[in-house]
Amino acid sequence: MKLESCSNCSQFSHKVFHRHMTQTVNEETETFSSVSCKCFADTLKNIQGSRKQHKCSLCDESFSTLSSLKLHQTFHTGEKPFKCSTCGKEFARSSYLHLHQITHTDEKLFKCSLCPKAFIRLSYLNIHQRIHTDKRPHQCSVCPKAFFRSSHLRDHRRTHTGEKPYQCSVCPKAFARSSVLYVHQRTHTGEKPYKCSVCPKAFARTSALHVHQRTHTGEKPNLCSVCPKAFFQSSLENHQKTHAAKRPHKCSLCSKAFIRSSDLLIHHRTHTGEKPYTCSVCPKAFTQSSSLRVHQIIHTGEKPYKCSMCPKAFIRSSHLKCHQRTHTDEKPFKCYLCPKAFNVSSNLTVHLTIHTGQKPRSLYPKSFIRSSHVHIHQRLHMGEKPHKCSLCPKGFIKLSYLRDHERIHTGEKRR
Repeated sequence: MKLESCSNCSQFSHKVFHRHMTQTVNEETETFSSVSCKCFADTLKNIQGSRKQHKCSLCDESFSTLSSLKLHQTFHTGEKPFKCSTCGKEFARSSYLHLHQITHTDEKLFKCSLCPKAFIRLSYLNIHQRIHTDKRPHQCSVCPKAFFRSSHLRDHRRTHTGEKPYQCSVCPKAFARSSVLYVHQRTHTGEKPYKCSVCPKAFARTSALHVHQRTHTGEKPNLCSVCPKAFFQSSLENHQKTHAAKRPHKCSLCSKAFIRSSDLLIHHRTHTGEKPYTCSVCPKAFTQSSSLRVHQIIHTGEKPYKCSMCPKAFIRSSHLKCHQRTHTDEKPFKCYLCPKAFNVSSNLTVHLTIHTGQKPRSLYPKSFIRSSHVHIHQRLHMGEKPHKCSLCPKGFIKLSYLRDHERIHTGEKRR
């Protein structure tokens, strides 16, 4: 191999010599006016075991070159100046962007011999193969945990030290990982790059989008180990607590007890009548924020849950799911006394009264099969007439009564 000689330091191969001379100017003097290797000689000494002179002011890391320090500091600021022209993703390093762009070309040259996966870099393949061998070379010195990657160990160590070097520039929050800071910053900018393909909703994180998409598909991949019910992940965790006998949060006004303190707080409002969530459009108020969100859709007219088989759309995902059964003819709610089955649980409840003869909603001398009928009937006692005519002062307890009345103004004959 032909060697090139530098006047100030050692000999190098032709390729390394060229990089040696240019990097000296680029990284240390940051000017192209002259070529000198004095600073590179210092860098070489650092590489050979001398101290790293460029120390980060925000964490304990040190670097042998100023450019490496500057690049490292972007992890603290969350700055990602290199943007992909295909998908919009941003990166802290140009090398990361280059590797990412290969994902758009599907060029994955390094294939695993044990599974179908392939990778854009040999180093990624080597790390992946540890999954098959369960080799975890990076051992935590504080606890028994071990990791496939050194970066995972570094992140894990911060759980012991409590170190959070990645500081938000807008609020006092700090984070152990730069990726978490980057996602957090979207709460300030309002950026929601992950858009649902079915409805107008958008999200700051891909994980939130994946969970949301299940509201359209009806997919509930998490099965309860105690009963046949299935849920989204967060709902499953809450549901499994219902099987536990322990209900530590007891109501001081009645005999009810709850698994979560938040459920007890909501329950208390049934005794106090408190409804802290008020609609900004009409006088209605609600005990829960989720009930208010659903109610507000009535004013906007928005129906975000669209059926993929017909033009119908719905306010709630549960209504869409019930509707979709009219296309599939699925009837999951089966009567235990006869062969009949129903696509909606409320229809099964109504059907069971045929066998039992019971009318369950006997709050007044008058009794009803459906809770919705009780709710409408109660308006007679309260004098409530929520359905107002837009052409005269009259109001009605039922929407159907209002529609009949409006024909007086329009002259339309009832069919």
